[in-house]
Amino acid sequence: MYFAIHCIDKPGSSDLRAATRAGHLAYLEAVRERILAGGPLLGLDGGPIGSLMIVDLTDRKEAIAFAADDPYAQAGLFASVAVTAWRKVFP
Repeated sequence: MYFAIHCIDKPGSSDLRAATRAGHLAYLEAVRERILAGGPLLGLDGGPIGSLMIVDLTDRKEAIAFAADDPYAQAGLFASVAVTAWRKVFP
């Protein structure tokens, strides 16, 4: 089952995002085969303001745990995290 994980960074947290990026990427690399899509959400200036991932996980409980274990979340980067079931229609 797919889940959209939509995260918004806390204001003024670009240094924290940069400092924890390598750990975040390593975390995702370990489950690469379960990620349909992922990347930063961008602000008007083109800089990152959050993250969006579409992941294939068993259930919402697993998706919430996956989001919580992300090094970005562990570091306190996010002001908000939403985990929502998602159905692929296109393409």
